Amino acid sequence: MSAPSARPLRIGITCYPTYGGSGIVATELGMELAVRGYQVHFITYANPIRLDPELPRIFYHEVEVATYPLFQYPPYDLALASRMVEVAEWQQLDLLHVHYAVPHATAAFLARSMLGEKRRLPFVTTLHGTDITLIGSDKSYLPVTRFSIEESDGVTAISEYLRRQTYESVGVRKDIRVIHNFVNCNLYRVPRQPHEGRPRLLHISNFRPVKRAPDCVRILARVRESVDCELWMAGDGPDRSAAERLAFELGVHEHVRFLGKQDHIERLIPQCDVLLLPSEMESFGLAALEAMACGVVPVATRVGGLPELITHGRDGFLEEAGDTDAQAARAVELLQDRDLYNRMRWAARTTAEERFCTSMIIPQYEAFYREVIEAA
Repeated sequence: MSAPSARPLRIGITCYPTYGGSGIVATELGMELAVRGYQVHFITYANPIRLDPELPRIFYHEVEVATYPLFQYPPYDLALASRMVEVAEWQQLDLLHVHYAVPHATAAFLARSMLGEKRRLPFVTTLHGTDITLIGSDKSYLPVTRFSIEESDGVTAISEYLRRQTYESVGVRKDIRVIHNFVNCNLYRVPRQPHEGRPRLLHISNFRPVKRAPDCVRILARVRESVDCELWMAGDGPDRSAAERLAFELGVHEHVRFLGKQDHIERLIPQCDVLLLPSEMESFGLAALEAMACGVVPVATRVGGLPELITHGRDGFLEEAGDTDAQAARAVELLQDRDLYNRMRWAARTTAEERFCTSMIIPQYEAFYREVIEAA
């Protein structure tokens, strides 16, 4: 099947509709495509959190999973595949774009197989990180992950690091195209006026252990030995209670605000000065990119794909994971040296503008879609 290049495509997008980076990227991508004239159909079990329902050409199709006494666990992947087939037929989709290999690429393969020869439905799989690193701790997913990637009509990864990791961990032969994550530089902007009051550190995550959220509290305690500042913690997850408890233990609880999940991160980030990203692993580092676009300097760890985004000493700092003393020292350096801070915050904005804006990244997806459809 080949879609005429003269008309915008009809794209089905499946992702996890949560606060994780993959769901955010998939949702932002769908909205950017809709602005460009594409018809975008989200197929998932819940409305993606950042999805703007008022945008034209955006549609949401809920996946309902029936519960039967026979099943100990509801078969979401099968329900998803069936829903993909329905939406593809009713809406005449040109392509499915699924985010995460398992179970989304697996479901897309089933959907393509069910449609058979009557209607060729190619699908693109974007790898985000934990769908690959997961099999490092649970090899039972290795065969299905490898199969789902190999059977995809096109595969992308959000960083060179993740591309290499996929080849090494999964052993696929499929060509993987690197298309980095992106930021809307018109939405995420440097504020005209700096915020008033004490300097402010910021952390944004889903508070999973890999994010090392309690390290942010340790960093705050060290920074406060030199600078009167506060810490905002945006998000929620399993390590939130540990971070809250640590704040009391270290005597800094009055200087930490736990904000919970935030729908408008673009309004929150410009109210801060330094982003703390002490993760054990980041396949890309979307929170860092969004901060950089707002002129908020990241102090992050030298892991995964972060060195592809942050140039140490120019537009942010990279230190070893777990070395909270070094990370705190970098934050103090930024907060005490205004010239250094201003130089790095504008360098961070320039990096976002020149390398990762939607105007540069979205056309790469558009071209890849056409390439995949023509090949199919």
